[in-house]
Amino acid sequence: MQAETAAKIDIIKTAIDLLRKHIDYEDAKLRLLSLESVISDTNFWNDQYQAQETMREKNRIDRLLLVIDTLQSEMDDTIELLELGIAEHDSEIVCDAEASLENLVCEAEKRQLESLLSGEADENYCFIEIHAGAGGTEAQDWALMLMRMYSRWSESRGFKIQIIEESVGEEAGIKSVTMRIEGENAYGWMKTESGVHRLVRISPYDSSSRRHTSFASVWVYPVVDDNIEIEIEDKDLRIDTYRASGAGGQHINKTDSAIRITHLPTNIVVQCQNDRSQHRNRATAFSMLKARLYELELQRREDAANDAASGKTDIGWGNQIRSYVLHPYQMVKDLRTNVEKGNAQSVLDGDLDDFIEASLAARVGNQR
Repeated sequence: MQAETAAKIDIIKTAIDLLRKHIDYEDAKLRLLSLESVISDTNFWNDQYQAQETMREKNRIDRLLLVIDTLQSEMDDTIELLELGIAEHDSEIVCDAEASLENLVCEAEKRQLESLLSGEADENYCFIEIHAGAGGTEAQDWALMLMRMYSRWSESRGFKIQIIEESVGEEAGIKSVTMRIEGENAYGWMKTESGVHRLVRISPYDSSSRRHTSFASVWVYPVVDDNIEIEIEDKDLRIDTYRASGAGGQHINKTDSAIRITHLPTNIVVQCQNDRSQHRNRATAFSMLKARLYELELQRREDAANDAASGKTDIGWGNQIRSYVLHPYQMVKDLRTNVEKGNAQSVLDGDLDDFIEASLAARVGNQR
């Protein structure tokens, strides 16, 4: 067996071992039996919330066990086919086995990423906030481009997107936006996107066609459920109401239905204006505040190895995590991992996987 082929087999075996350790393979099988016993109880659906959480856990374990077992089975079959081809000096069988092995390597490397999503809140949905930096229309247009980029990336994964709050720019773009992203491991995938993003381009708003540099900040935090206790005291809050701006119909623009909540001890500000009901906007804003405080606690727990933003920084020079250059050449480069791509437009269209995967790998590596 050639050294290159042996190396591919080692890659697959390593991925399977890591996945087994990630899920505690034998314990996971026992846990699955326990969950199936609970689900078979005739009173299982009496508590809808708990039932859904149990089904969610069962489906997650089912999926990971299937991934591991399928990789193991396909690797064993491919090795057997390869050995048969070598023994019979059948080059066609050997070529088929080599091709299968190559596909298995890609699948194993992809599945191995699941072992990186092992944080406390990685399975949760998430909120993503985007804020334009200084620079007026230029920065606001850049914030809108980032909103589109993350929307495209989320859609490509089948995630659901909900606009919670959007502040439209005077001439173009947006001053800020908050989106709720619903999908499997949404927070786990997106958490390393927090930081300042820098754009260099010829401005479409500059009649002299000069090159401009713009900044916008991205902040990602997990949606939390009611089972997580976050203590919020009334004396620590300032609650303001205001008229919602932008789309929403005649009523939403004429009443003070939008809600802004400031948590005074941390200076965290959340706001919601996506509903005509002030009551529902208030409930959503409180949910966002709870999520932000929970995310802050998660960051504190891992601050020794934290390579994501642990607090909001100035939206400007020296704080960026990624640069997007559209002129005089095209290049997107992550300044934390040095991953770069020459096709900047594809990145702005949502092709973010290489950057996200590298950032996750670096983050986990720093914590080990």
